Parts: sequence; C-alpha cells; structure tokens
Amino acid sequence: MERKELEQLEELLARSLTEEKPEAKPEETEAEALKQLPPRWEVRIQSKFDPVVEETKAYRAIAKEVDGRYDDK
Repeated sequence: MERKELEQLEELLARSLTEEKPEAKPEETEAEALKQLPPRWEVRIQSKFDPVVEETKAYRAIAKEVDGRYDDK
C-alpha cells in the first residue's frame, strides 16, 4: 500500500474510533453487548474413553521411559 492510502486508512480508523453514534440508545448498546458475551453454560459430552489417554497408552506400550516413572506398578 502506498503512503497516501495508509494515511487515509489511519484517518478513517481514527474518526470511527473517536466519533460516537448519536442514534444508538443505551438499551440497544447493552443488548448488543449482551449478544456478544459467551454463553454461561457449555455443552460437554461424556464419553466412555478419552482418546488422548488411549493414544498415550499406545505410545507408552511402544516406548519405555529411561527412569520408569510412568510404568504401571
């Protein structure tokens, strides 16, 4: 981008950040802000096995630790 284009973009950004929207009502801005918040609850699915644990077990079956700290006792 040319310097002139960059200056125009910076000016546009500065204007949009400093100017307030006069038509926006406080109730509307609060409603918009609430829509952007993440949900309070998450949906989690329980499974019978953890794929990460299964993969770790497979790697440990192939390799052996030098000090044996992860060996089954």
